[in-house]
Amino acid sequence: MINFIKHLPKVELHLHIEGSLEPELMFQLAKRNHISIPYSSPEEVRSAYQFDNLQSFLDIYYQGAEVLIHEQDFFDLTWAYMLRCQEDNVIHTEIFFDPQTHTERGIKFETVINGISAALVQAEKELGISSQLIMCFLRHLDEHSAFTTLEQALPFKDKIIAVGLDSSEKGHPPEKFARVFAQAREHGFLTVAHAGEEGPAQNIWDCLNLLKTARIDHGVRCDEDQDLVSTLAQKQVPLTVCPLSNIKLKVFNDMSQHNIVNLLRAGVCVTINSDDPAYFGGYMNDNFIAVADAHQMSKQELAQMSINAINGSFIAPQAKDDLIMSVRHYAATH
Repeated sequence: MINFIKHLPKVELHLHIEGSLEPELMFQLAKRNHISIPYSSPEEVRSAYQFDNLQSFLDIYYQGAEVLIHEQDFFDLTWAYMLRCQEDNVIHTEIFFDPQTHTERGIKFETVINGISAALVQAEKELGISSQLIMCFLRHLDEHSAFTTLEQALPFKDKIIAVGLDSSEKGHPPEKFARVFAQAREHGFLTVAHAGEEGPAQNIWDCLNLLKTARIDHGVRCDEDQDLVSTLAQKQVPLTVCPLSNIKLKVFNDMSQHNIVNLLRAGVCVTINSDDPAYFGGYMNDNFIAVADAHQMSKQELAQMSINAINGSFIAPQAKDDLIMSVRHYAATH
């Protein structure tokens, strides 16, 4: 099954580019940019990646991002992730970036997006991996900051497919950003949002109804509300689930307790993703293998995860059909 997973064509819909900053690259950029970091080696950084909850992870995540200063840094970060995509047979990826993490430090919006975009363009050309970029608002910051970020994004609309909502879910419900999302939709952006990771099932309803999101990032707490599960299945609302992240942040204690396979079998459009792979110990293949190891799954079910991700993606319809055909052909012949 591991061999089947490794060569299965995959689509990733939930990846924070800042969360793919491996300790080795963190040290390299810190040295290049003369930034002091409170660790003496990449191994020491890795040993610090023990988290009690989402906030304990976010604290170290924002600290790590401080080594990203120049356009080249954002290029190098993104290029390293795209090489991992090639390794894991990810054929399309939709990447989150958090401009406020950088603009709050005095880094220009254009520095961030131009560095990331240049790597994505090169990856399509040289690696054959297509991609989309999703700009997230940090929900622990205020509405005014989100509106400012939206304004900064407008000159780069051709590079951004959607807006999203991430960071601390507790205490920052979706309605806090309803007006920003409404304005983003008026400008033609699609919308997604993190919900139902640490927050209740109601947050998922509110993202769908107030923010008009095309999909829900995480969403695993939907099973607290069976009406919600039925609605998600009926409307085929994609959930971008991140299994290893959920274990690392104690959403579930053990992968065998994870509800992703139950949701799949209930007809929900669940997908497998890596979230912040440098911090949570695994990229796409690692996440697929972890789920398959903990649950008795057929090859068809694993392939369905890829098909769900293609259906849930922002790829053009004809390209979706072609990718689905390639996944079905692979599953039928391996």
